[in-house]
Amino acid sequence: MPSLFKHSAQVPLPENIGVSCKATPLLTSAMAQDTAGFEQLHEGVQRWIWEQGWSQLRPIQAMAIAPILSGQTDLIISAATAGGKTEAAFLPIFSRLLQAPASGIRVLGISPLKALINDQQRRLSELGDRLDIPVTPWHGDVAAGPKQAILKNPAGIVLITPESLEALLARRGAELPTLFGHLDYMVIDEMHCFIGSERGCQLQSLMHRVEVALGRTFAHKIPRIGLSATLGDMSLAAKFLRPGNAEQVQFISPTGSGTDLKVQVRGYRKAIADWATLETGAMDASRDELEISQHLFKTLRGSRNLIFMNGRASVEKYADLLNRLCAQHQVPNEFWPHHGSLSKELREDAEALLKSDRPSNLVCTTTLEMGIDVGAVVSVAQVGAPMSVASMRQRIGRSGRRAGDPAIARFYISVPDIGENIGERTGEDLPPQDGLYPELVQAIAILNLLLTGWCEPPLMGKLHLSTLIQQVLSLIVQEGGVRADRAWQILCQTGPFQAVNQEMFIRLLRDLGQQELIQQSQDGSLLIGVKGDRLVRHYSFYSAFATPQEYRILQDGKFLGTLPIEIPLTQNARFIFAGKRWIALAVDDQERVVEVAPTGAGKLPKFSGGSAQVHDRVRQEMYRLYRSDEVPSFLDAPAQHLLQEARTQFTEHGLHQRALLAWGKQTLLFCWQGDRVMNTLLVQLQARGLKACREGLAIAVHQITPEDLWTHLGDLVDEGPADAVALAATVVNQRIEKHDVFLSEPLRCLNYAASHLDPQAAWESLKEIVDGS
Repeated sequence: MPSLFKHSAQVPLPENIGVSCKATPLLTSAMAQDTAGFEQLHEGVQRWIWEQGWSQLRPIQAMAIAPILSGQTDLIISAATAGGKTEAAFLPIFSRLLQAPASGIRVLGISPLKALINDQQRRLSELGDRLDIPVTPWHGDVAAGPKQAILKNPAGIVLITPESLEALLARRGAELPTLFGHLDYMVIDEMHCFIGSERGCQLQSLMHRVEVALGRTFAHKIPRIGLSATLGDMSLAAKFLRPGNAEQVQFISPTGSGTDLKVQVRGYRKAIADWATLETGAMDASRDELEISQHLFKTLRGSRNLIFMNGRASVEKYADLLNRLCAQHQVPNEFWPHHGSLSKELREDAEALLKSDRPSNLVCTTTLEMGIDVGAVVSVAQVGAPMSVASMRQRIGRSGRRAGDPAIARFYISVPDIGENIGERTGEDLPPQDGLYPELVQAIAILNLLLTGWCEPPLMGKLHLSTLIQQVLSLIVQEGGVRADRAWQILCQTGPFQAVNQEMFIRLLRDLGQQELIQQSQDGSLLIGVKGDRLVRHYSFYSAFATPQEYRILQDGKFLGTLPIEIPLTQNARFIFAGKRWIALAVDDQERVVEVAPTGAGKLPKFSGGSAQVHDRVRQEMYRLYRSDEVPSFLDAPAQHLLQEARTQFTEHGLHQRALLAWGKQTLLFCWQGDRVMNTLLVQLQARGLKACREGLAIAVHQITPEDLWTHLGDLVDEGPADAVALAATVVNQRIEKHDVFLSEPLRCLNYAASHLDPQAAWESLKEIVDGS
C-alpha cells in the first residue's frame, strides 16, 4: 500500500517551518480519468459544471460516475479533505434522479454533524435548485416547517443525522413506504468517524431497518456510498458499509502527486510553580502557555488559520489569551473559539469570518476536523500531543487546499520543567514516566507513522449491547410491536449485531422485561413496557450515546451555548466562555438557565469528555524513538534538546533493557502497548489483589518490589491468555455506554470484555517481557 506521506527533496521553507514532505494517496486505483464519464452525466449537470469554470473533473469524480449511475453498487470514496468527494457522489446522483424520475425521498445523506449538514445543504442546493431537486436538511436545529413540508410532499435529497433518522423511523414507521418507496441511495459522509463506535452501529442498524421496511434486503438492496478522508483499513471499512457482504463493495481513491507538507514541532517547558498562583487568579497562564500564545499571535495574525486543541477548556483558555494579546497590542481581535458547547450562531459566525477575506483564526476542537467548508486556510496548529494518526491526518488536511500551496502544520508541545542539568537532579519529586516527556515523544511518533502512510484501524468485534437495547425498543415502536424471532432476524441475523447469537439475545430481552422496558402480549409480540414508554418518549432516546445535562448560557436573551450541569455555577460566579469573561447575574437551577454579563475576570470551566485511545503501534513507535538516536528534522532546537533529555532519562532508568522500575514504594511496569492492552494488564493485576493503577505510560503497582511483581507476571504468562469474560467480572464499573445500566451482570461482562479487553495481546506482551529478561 502506498504511503500517505513520504519524504521528498528539501525545498526552501517559510520561517519557523521544519521539514518538507510530499503527500501521496492512501490507496490508488488503476482507473485513469475517463472523459466518457462526463458524457454520462445529465445535460443539466454538465451545464452546471461548465458554469463553475472547471476545466475537467477530478479523477475520483470521473471514476465514481459509472458505478453510481448503475444504481447497484456499494461504493467507498476515499480522498483528502477538500478532495472533491461530495461532488464525486452527488454529480452522478443528481443525474440519475433526473434520468429516472420518481416520487418520494430519493436520497438519504447521513452526516455526523448538524453543521456539516448545513454546509452540505448550502453547497448541494446550488445545483439542486437549478435542477428542481430539493435538498432538505433535517436535524434538531431545523424548524418544523421544512420537515412538515417534506413529509407532506416527499422528494429529492434529505440530509439527516443518525439521531433524526432514528426519530423518523420510530415516529413514522407506517409512513416509511410512502416516504422512501423509491429511495435510490444512502450516502454516509465522514464515514470514518462512525466505524467501531456505538453511533456507527446505530447507523448500520438504521440503514438496514430502512431496507427491511421497504422490502429491499436481498437482490434489490439500496446502494450505500461512504465518503471519508481517513480510512486505516479498507477491508474493515467495507465490512462497516455492508455487513455480511463486504466483498461486493468497490473502492475509489485518488491518484496524483499529492501536496507538499511542511511541519514543525516546537518544544516548551511547563512552569510547574505557576499553577498554584493560577488557581488564585493572580496569574492567568503558566509560562509555556504564554509563550505558545505569543508565538501563535506573532506567526498567525494577519492570515487565516485553524488552531486545534485537545479539549474545550483549552480552546477557551487560548482564545482568551490570544484575545487579550490583541487588546494589549491595540489591534483588532483575530482569534475566535469554536467548539460543540457554543451556540450554532456563534459557531457559524466564526466559520463565516474564516471564509471571508478578513484575517481570522479559529481556536477549535474536533468540530472543525471534518469537512465543513471553511475556505482555504494557510496553516493548522496543534497545541498538545495528537491522540491518533487518523485525527492528525484530518487536521493537517485542512490546509494546503489551493493548487500549489503546501499544507503547513505547527505542533506546540509542553513538557514538565525538571531543570536544565538532568545528570545532577535528584528527581525525587517527578515520576520517571513524566520525565520521559511522553507528549513530545507521542507527537513525534504520530508524525512518523503519518509519514509512512499508516493509520489506526477501527476496533471491530464489539457487541454494542447498549445500542442493541435502543434498537430493540425503537423497532418495537416503529412496527407497533414485533415478535422476538423477527427482532433477532432483523437486528442480529441479517443486521449489524451479528456477534449476538440467539441465546444472548433472549437473555437481553429477559433483562429488558425485568426492567419493565418491554412486555409480551398474549400473541407473543414484544411491546413497550411502562418504564420503556417513558424512555422512548424522551428526546434523548434517539441518540446512542449519553447526553449530559447542561446549563443554557444567555446574555440579554441571546443564547451563547451550554455548560455541563456538573460545573458549579452560582450568582456572581465568574468564568470564561466563548472566548470572553462573564459574571453570572442569575442562575435558575430548575430551568437550567444562567443569565450573564461581561466582566473583567473569570476562571476556566471544566468540560466533560474523554480522550481517544492510543493504539499499540503508536506506543511501539515511541519505544523505538527512545532507543534511537535519530533526530527528526521537523523538531525545533528546544524540542531537539527535550527529546535528548527524554532519551537520557529513558537510559538512566534502564528502560532499554527492563520493563520494571522501582520508584519509592511502588513498582512501575512499562509494556509499551496501547491503552486497550494496558487496561487488560491493569485488570489482571487488580484481579490478583494488587493495588495497581494507570499512570501515563506505566502501570503503577503500589507496595510491591520489582522481584515480587516479576513473580506475578511470570505466573500470568504460565497461566496463558486470560478468559476475557471472567476477567471482566472483576471490574467494578462495567457500565460504560448509555444503556449498560439495563444489562444483567453476565451480559455486562460479555459486553465489557468485547469492548475493553484484549487478553491475547496482553499475554503476548507479558510473554515478550518475561522471555526477554
